[in-house]
Amino acid sequence: MEICLTFILLSSTLTLTAAGSVRLVNGGSRCAGRVEVLHDGQWGTVCHFSWDTKDAAVVCRELRCGEPVDVQYAGHFGQGSGPIWMNNVHCSGSESTLKDCSSSGRGDSCGHRLDAGVTCSGENVRLTAGPHRCSGRVEVFHGGSWSTVCDADFDQQDAEVVCRELGCGIPVEVLGSAAFGRGEGQVWKEELQCRGNESEIYFCPTSSSLKHSDCSHYNDVGLKCSGHTEARLVNGPDSCSGRVELQYLSEWGTVCAVGWDMRAADVLCAQLDCGSAVAVVEVDWFGEGSGHIWADVFDCQGKETHLSQCGISSWSRAACSHKHDAGVICNGSSVAFHEGRVRLSGGSECQGEVEIYFRQDWRRVLLDSWSLSEASVLCRQLGCGSVLNYRSSPSTTEHKHMCVTGFSCSGSEAHLGNCSSAQPVNCGSGEQLYITCSVPRSIRLVGSGGDCAGRLEVFHSGSWGTVCDDSWDIEDAQVVCRQLQCGEALSTHIPAWFGPGTGSIWLNEVECEGSETSLWNCRFQLCEEGECGHQKDVGVVCSEFKEIQLTEGCEGNLEVFYNGTWGNVCHNQMDDETVNMVCRELNCGRSGSLSNAKARVKSAPNWLDYLKCRKHDSNLWQCPSSPWGQNNCDNGDEVARIICTDDGKSPHTQEKCSSFPSQKHCTKHWSLRLSGGKGSCSGRLEVYHNATWGSVCDDQWNIRNAQVVCRQLGCGSALSADRNVSFGAGEGTIWLNRVKCRGDEIHLWDCHHSLKKHTDCSHAGVTCAGQSSTDSTHTPVRPVLKLDNFCLESSTLV
Repeated sequence: MEICLTFILLSSTLTLTAAGSVRLVNGGSRCAGRVEVLHDGQWGTVCHFSWDTKDAAVVCRELRCGEPVDVQYAGHFGQGSGPIWMNNVHCSGSESTLKDCSSSGRGDSCGHRLDAGVTCSGENVRLTAGPHRCSGRVEVFHGGSWSTVCDADFDQQDAEVVCRELGCGIPVEVLGSAAFGRGEGQVWKEELQCRGNESEIYFCPTSSSLKHSDCSHYNDVGLKCSGHTEARLVNGPDSCSGRVELQYLSEWGTVCAVGWDMRAADVLCAQLDCGSAVAVVEVDWFGEGSGHIWADVFDCQGKETHLSQCGISSWSRAACSHKHDAGVICNGSSVAFHEGRVRLSGGSECQGEVEIYFRQDWRRVLLDSWSLSEASVLCRQLGCGSVLNYRSSPSTTEHKHMCVTGFSCSGSEAHLGNCSSAQPVNCGSGEQLYITCSVPRSIRLVGSGGDCAGRLEVFHSGSWGTVCDDSWDIEDAQVVCRQLQCGEALSTHIPAWFGPGTGSIWLNEVECEGSETSLWNCRFQLCEEGECGHQKDVGVVCSEFKEIQLTEGCEGNLEVFYNGTWGNVCHNQMDDETVNMVCRELNCGRSGSLSNAKARVKSAPNWLDYLKCRKHDSNLWQCPSSPWGQNNCDNGDEVARIICTDDGKSPHTQEKCSSFPSQKHCTKHWSLRLSGGKGSCSGRLEVYHNATWGSVCDDQWNIRNAQVVCRQLGCGSALSADRNVSFGAGEGTIWLNRVKCRGDEIHLWDCHHSLKKHTDCSHAGVTCAGQSSTDSTHTPVRPVLKLDNFCLESSTLV
């Protein structure tokens, strides 16, 4: 129900409209950010003079975002623009809207560097009196207090929204008759009328018909959700250190260390009332677990108080065993103060002055006792990758007059406690140690749309730069994929396969043996100015690179590229939310329809099943699903087929070249198909360009080109590259010529080629080993691969 009120702020002439007149900006959610108010059709900010918790409480209440968690000042969420509509706001804290508070009017003299902000709890609903946070009595925050909900006014659709909003998965059971005990205070007098796909109950319609006005606390509704119910640390000396275990429903399982970092550990320690994290450790600390290994990857910022508040993806990046179970040590544990514990101070998470807990106090370490072996162990122990460098500390201050020296490690130990013991020494007897480790994201792959393929960039001297391809080979690429937890290297692409970079070219002559855990452990040279150009920037594709397609452009079977192979996505439990996500990701509109279909290629793997996106997922890879390769569509006729609806507003109607800003020639849509052969895996190769289907010239056409086409079409390996083809005469323009592939490209457009009209050559064809599921029918399906926002370098146009 929308209510609009017009009001005048005291001491000013500012008139606002209550509905939609306040918002929070740049905070990552609608319940956190810079405070902005709407006046005369223009959004403006609020000066932080006199801004306090009472003022913030009114904003949180007005936005139905619970209660204020933190009040920010001085442009914490960035500086706004436009007018500063309100200054010296004074609220008692009980007002229902900001318009009820007094203000001295505009605060243009304040400056945007003083814009006020607030972080609200975001809670519109909670589950109380249950055994864990995802099970209990349903209560909603309304009118400044919590109210229970009548069981007659709550159904399955409402339950889906509550579980989703709380990060608790899906409903398991709705319980009436005060199953979790009778609540206190008000019984909410409105009926939720959620459709089930809303991200929060804030967005659900409500009805105040009071058709169940006789409800009391004897009718309080309860709810059990499937999501994370418990977390614990086990096999340590106390409850604040140990192997990480999470519970779904009644099943406990471990967490793969691949998806675990210090930020997630900090949140878990806070959730368990164990302070903050001291270390993320490997399995030799707390042993191997048993049972299920949860595939969740937690994307925490470190400020959350519960793991459920973090972004969670179930797309595990690596096949994990219990040999990779994650362990955590919190500072509330006795382990945190055992000999050999380390920390870095005076720098950042992975850089600073080294301090070791020794004889019941923290001590600095002398540089002269240190080597690369000890440094490698320390960085590993801190979860900070490998060593970049170690040197004398810029600080000359003595540290309680006692330092340590004498550590001796082989370099393979998991923590310093496994190395020989240190000895005390006076701090004045030598220089103290300062170390810089490579944080997990000190290298990255960019330009592919995913983080497991792209142009290789490294972070050095405060900025990102590229890597020259001199001496680059597959062993180097293997190290990159391993460091990024992206599986195995499928191929190494040079030069500038993902477009030329900008800025510095940091590394050259990289030489890895292939077994290193970090690129920084390989031999390399720092580039001198002028040695390399960006036309030689290295690119890498790893096995965990993922991509989706619909086989006929913006409709067809949904297929995913994973581990170097195109495979199917099964239909089970897929819903409208997932279909809409696919269409948006492919720039094919905002919605679509779903049906069952047969697999296009019989030999293709069924990669995914039970793919079900939630309202708050921002991309397909955040949506929960079964693990890779585990499915219930073995008979091949339960593959998802999607037809997207172009509403005229979808991004694919616009040209974008933001991923490759130096490339000038863009096409909105480039598709492939094989025509005139048997089924969809052999025939004359045709390309859709400039709204016209045309063929490909057979000049320089060879088996390597054919391999790429067969891979792109999901048709297995290439049997032949056909020239002067007998698949019938082609129609329209011959678009492509002089195609030259290495054979390991994912798409034909990744190969060197000329894209313009040709008339003086025959048509190229391809015969692939794969067999279409429709080969036995009279009307073969023609697969079409879609390319959005593809940009060609000027140099490839011949």
